[in-house]
Amino acid sequence: MPLVMMTGFPCSGKSLRAQQLIDYINANHPDYVGHVHLISDHNQLVDRNKVYQASNEEKSARGHLKAAVERAKVEISLGCAQLFYSYILFDYTRKGFRYELYCISKSSKTTHCVIFCAETKEQVEEWNRQRQESYQYRQDILDALVMRFESPDPRNRWDSPLFVVQQADQLPCQVICDALFHRKPPPPNQSTQCQPLSTDNLLFEMEKITMEMITTIYQQQNKYLPGEEFVLLPESKEKISFV
Repeated sequence: MPLVMMTGFPCSGKSLRAQQLIDYINANHPDYVGHVHLISDHNQLVDRNKVYQASNEEKSARGHLKAAVERAKVEISLGCAQLFYSYILFDYTRKGFRYELYCISKSSKTTHCVIFCAETKEQVEEWNRQRQESYQYRQDILDALVMRFESPDPRNRWDSPLFVVQQADQLPCQVICDALFHRKPPPPNQSTQCQPLSTDNLLFEMEKITMEMITTIYQQQNKYLPGEEFVLLPESKEKISFV
């Protein structure tokens, strides 16, 4: 599940660039047609003017969006007929949330990249005014989102590889595809891996150790008086005593 994270100011062209990448993949990589999952505020029916005016509402919406990414990952891993990579184009602005999504990608042992739509505040305000009224951000919401936007930094592993595009730039679609399909994914670490609850022979090992302890106690009864200490097992440093 290679992951593409779209980031930038509101109304900076993230949805447009995402669609351009999808169209390029459909036209030039037929093996991946039908395996692209686009997750964003738009298709998750998020009322942005309502959600982004209150931190608790935004936190809840962020949870729903992250869950959508997780569900897509599970569906991909269980879909036996899907023999090719599937990947998600995601639209979000916060650095902390980009890191959370990076951890999801890393736990899946797959690649990721970030596309940064670097437009000015004046430009996104103009594009916002050109939208239909029902799709516009309120000016106070737009100002707040622009103010707290955290630009990606290629020195951060969750923001690399980073592709920066502006209005007049062509999206480097093939370079992005190479970064997704022909790059070795980062190795998973302990924080992103589900640890097994027990080994396959846990019951056998527990029974074996218990019998060794019982046998040792019977053998030591004739050697030690009540109150004297002895080691129950050779592998143990703890001492016990008869009472």
